[in-house]
Amino acid sequence: MGLMKQIRRQDFSKRTLHKSAIAAFMALVAACAHLEPVHAQNIRIEATTKSMDWNAVALAGGHVFVAGPRWTGFSGPAVGLLTKSKEIEPFPDAAWNGWKPGQDATHRFVSVNALHVAPDGMLWVVDTGTPSFGGSPVSAGAKLVRIDPATGHVLRIYPLGPEIAQAGSYIDDIRFNGTHAYLTDAGKAALIVLDIRTGHARRVLDNDVSTRARTDRLIVMDGHVVKTGPHQPLLVNADPLEVSPDGKWLYFGPLEGPWSRVPTALLDDSNVSSTDLSAAVQPWSDLPPIGGSAMDTAGNLYFTNLRDNGVYRRDVSGKITRLISDLRLHWADAPCLASDGRLWLPIAQLDRLPQFHQGQARSHQPFLMVSIDPHVTHTRDKP
Repeated sequence: MGLMKQIRRQDFSKRTLHKSAIAAFMALVAACAHLEPVHAQNIRIEATTKSMDWNAVALAGGHVFVAGPRWTGFSGPAVGLLTKSKEIEPFPDAAWNGWKPGQDATHRFVSVNALHVAPDGMLWVVDTGTPSFGGSPVSAGAKLVRIDPATGHVLRIYPLGPEIAQAGSYIDDIRFNGTHAYLTDAGKAALIVLDIRTGHARRVLDNDVSTRARTDRLIVMDGHVVKTGPHQPLLVNADPLEVSPDGKWLYFGPLEGPWSRVPTALLDDSNVSSTDLSAAVQPWSDLPPIGGSAMDTAGNLYFTNLRDNGVYRRDVSGKITRLISDLRLHWADAPCLASDGRLWLPIAQLDRLPQFHQGQARSHQPFLMVSIDPHVTHTRDKP
């Protein structure tokens, strides 16, 4: 659900995190990763690249589409079509991928964070409109673009104006339910409800406790807290989201967790007050920091655990099973379930970018696109 996610920074030099809260959260993460590391053979490398730090993948119309945000600093297109020879071609064309600072962004991608295929098979592109890490959307930059994956024809553009994509917003990901779509704002904590027919969008649960990252839940990778600067742990507000198979619930949360749920009937009703909507939010699952998620038609949730380079499944009963753990799956981002049942994973290594290491890149090249069979489990309990 599968990053990123404009990112809320806070100065912790003026505040001390409670050691007991941190210890409790670390225990939670450890409990979710209670199995031994497994370097599994259930990994198929689908493609590699040095031109894009992909954090999104979508399979539609017999094609594979990839995307990566501009702020990562790579030269590849914002949205690409993966050819049979594993090259990346700009999609839908070079013009859409040719935005430069100062240009009109209405018909150009500024910085894409997510791709998702709607139930009708059309490809949706989530353009944050935010070209720099921690910046704000440029004029006409934040938008949703609906594209026919077979022809590349742009079917509709849904602008997200400054009342929706506000200063500090980072429009993150999207899911669908009938005539509505739901998005997360990882920068300025909120959910966004879009009426697909009219194009009207609303911000809901704005800065609600359920959409806001907590300072006692940290992103730990390679044994270290991921930071945007000295004493500034990376905090990502509302990020992953899924709709239940029956369409009755939206599951969502900050990247660091925990996840909540809210009835979609209330989200869809513009007459429901913010107070009543907030009161209807319920705890759903206390998941650790994740790179992204996907939900199948049975309601099983697949998610990537950042701490142990793992992929997990949460079934409808709430039981969590680790499917695989492998060093190659470092910050595996938004997963995509293919029609053959395999789970595709773009390996973004986002925490290794210069933004998180005082300007020094630590990513391992090339970036990998992999798939796994989620029905094969390569884990065993500790002896």
